[in-house]
Amino acid sequence: MKKRKMVITHKLEQGHIDQIKNVIPDWELIVSKDRAIWQEHAKDAEIIAGWKKGLEEYCLTPESKLKWLQTWSAGVDSLPLESLQSKNITLTSANGVHAYPISETIFALMLSLTRKIHTYVKNQQEKTWHHAHMGLEIHEKTIGIIGVGKIGKETAKIANAFGMNVLGVRNSGRPVDNVDEMYTPDQLGLMLPKCDYVVVTLPHTKETRHLFGAEQFKQMKASAFFINIGRGETVVEEELVKALQEGTIAGAGLDVFETEPLSTDSPLWEMENVIITPHTSGSTEHYNMRVIENILIPNLKDYTDGKTPTINLVDFSKGY
Repeated sequence: MKKRKMVITHKLEQGHIDQIKNVIPDWELIVSKDRAIWQEHAKDAEIIAGWKKGLEEYCLTPESKLKWLQTWSAGVDSLPLESLQSKNITLTSANGVHAYPISETIFALMLSLTRKIHTYVKNQQEKTWHHAHMGLEIHEKTIGIIGVGKIGKETAKIANAFGMNVLGVRNSGRPVDNVDEMYTPDQLGLMLPKCDYVVVTLPHTKETRHLFGAEQFKQMKASAFFINIGRGETVVEEELVKALQEGTIAGAGLDVFETEPLSTDSPLWEMENVIITPHTSGSTEHYNMRVIENILIPNLKDYTDGKTPTINLVDFSKGY
């Protein structure tokens, strides 16, 4: 009898491989980031962990045996969702593994903009001793978190340590710990004028595409900072550029962009009131460990017991 097969398209430490083998000792387990290796097994794999470009050639065909796809990323907007849904393939994401590193990046950007650290780094490179008119502080200010999922909740918890007033936006409008006031997406216009910092942690979906444009930036305080670590497509980038150039908002910390890598022609590169990071806010030394131990293995145990994996199960109708 042919063994059931699982393919993981990432390089893993032997300890993590052994943990997975302990759950599926009778399966054939293929672990490699080398396409030449995983492509030979993709069409026969019942489970694939880690979506790679080109996999659709093997796992979305009529002959494919794929039943469950576990992504290695939190976002699934780049996947062929309609095809996966039409083939009744269970899809789970890596949502939640980024809560610590991304919340740290959010505050790194907020604090740098507030205390002008980015300006001082440039001054240091030029050996310039200048105050740069720094005078703001973050304590007891108001932060608006657009998307109070795992990242948003961790951000709210840290904000409380600074004595900040925490506002949040989530589809349900239900309250959560560490958020003082919760709003629904249709109430965004009521919340934005109150915020000193607006933090976007949203995925890219039909509903969130270009959620932030000229109208939303005009609703913000002229002294407010805009932070986006979710997806670049949630923002009309040219209207953000204009808002920054005209002083409609005070500055921005941006980890994601409509087109990546960000074009060298983008005015954002040269702006004194902008900090750019290259879509690295989720990077962490503990990434694989969290995906494997917190998501993949618990889901794998359910799957081998005949249950549908439930951790980060993607709702195709919502796109996340």
